[in-house]
Amino acid sequence: MDACPSPGTSCPSPSLSSLSDVSSPETLNTPDTQKSVLFDDDVVEDPLDIAGRNARVIMVVGGLGYVGSHTVLELLKDGYNVLIIDDLSNSYQSVLHRIKALAADYFATLDRSMPELHFHRLDYRSPSMRSILASYSIHTFGTQMEYDVPPSAICNLTSTTIEEKMRLSAPAHEHQNEHLVRRQSKISGVIHFAAFKSVEESIRNPLKYYANNVCGLVDFLVLLQEFGVKNLVFSSSATVYGDRAKSGIPLREEFCVHHPETYLDDDGCEKTSRPGALGLTSPYGRTKFMCEAILADIAKSDRSWSIISLRYFNPVGCHESGLLGEDPRQRPSNLIPVIATVLTGTKPVLEIFGTDWETSDGTAVRDFIHVVDLARGHLAALTATASGAIAESFRTFNLG
Repeated sequence: MDACPSPGTSCPSPSLSSLSDVSSPETLNTPDTQKSVLFDDDVVEDPLDIAGRNARVIMVVGGLGYVGSHTVLELLKDGYNVLIIDDLSNSYQSVLHRIKALAADYFATLDRSMPELHFHRLDYRSPSMRSILASYSIHTFGTQMEYDVPPSAICNLTSTTIEEKMRLSAPAHEHQNEHLVRRQSKISGVIHFAAFKSVEESIRNPLKYYANNVCGLVDFLVLLQEFGVKNLVFSSSATVYGDRAKSGIPLREEFCVHHPETYLDDDGCEKTSRPGALGLTSPYGRTKFMCEAILADIAKSDRSWSIISLRYFNPVGCHESGLLGEDPRQRPSNLIPVIATVLTGTKPVLEIFGTDWETSDGTAVRDFIHVVDLARGHLAALTATASGAIAESFRTFNLG
């Protein structure tokens, strides 16, 4: 299933020039947009310690999609080793080569080696995910001894067998402290983009969305917990606000909570938010709310988890090179790719729905965020989960 060799080897690195003149349907991107000035490009100290023999890795599930691909590139530029999991159900493998080329070009200008980038073509719900996580597993005895298990060996052994072999190979005095044996992982953090996201499709096929977005997440969390991976950034949505999004006032994270929460409103008055949401209008929105509730519950029960859920609005734009953009396999529903299909003649007209919204001309108003800013927001959230900068085990943030 691997598109690249097993961990420890790298993917092919095409040049930027070889990609710039490609005109296949896979390469259709949204128009270039001005580079963001909200974040600088300085490399900050990496709290996840990716250097050295036991280099840490960030797993990005759904990493070849629109937001995922831009996030992977930002992770690489910031010095992270990245493992992409994507089944290509709504993306193309050519995106992988574009990420690689852009990152290689970036590091060539710095005269530095590029971090490792690995890819597995895989559904994140696949049983094979266990083998992948096992290949990055580390077992430790107490605080002194650490054993690296070669990926080729660990994939063919059960965890019980591995622990038994390590127990037998440990010094005699270590046998007295067997309860200190614990599993850790070289995967220091996970960013989750693997949800289905079409509101219209979710209405037609809700079971598909509940199976992947909700049930898939639960099974994935069980697996992450088993392998000691508890830093997670979850891609959520502003759809969780339901009717509150129609109120005409700026949305606060406290408007949608999963446990009672006290906060100060804009006038300095103390308010208490109660769990729940009203007016969730699609199965897609309900899956995002359910997923957040699940994440909040596990973080409350086990404070060793560090989880940030990012609620964002409508991502637009593309990488300044034009090589990364929004190019889904499925029929596009977001505004910019629909406009692109009209500009290229694939679609005859741009349909604008609704004439009775409470706006100046009766048409809908939407909030947008540039995809690169959004990607850097995921990077900032990942850094926060790993560094302990967020006091709570579960936090939500609006992006947009």
